Amino acid sequence: MAYKHTNSRGTTYILHGKTTTTKTGKTRTLYFFAKTERDNALDAVPAGYRVSETKNGLPVLKRA
Repeated sequence: MAYKHTNSRGTTYILHGKTTTTKTGKTRTLYFFAKTERDNALDAVPAGYRVSETKNGLPVLKRA
């Protein structure tokens, strides 16, 4: 079951994570919210992060 966040305006967003490789060869995970569920949906917020909202109501992950 994917992690869902409903913002203050009532829109539901689903948390996703995508692992990429940088130019130096290190791996980095990019976290983002989308309105539709995709293959790379996450079940929970990663450890050390919390969900916050921008002024426009878009959810973002911030380090705790």
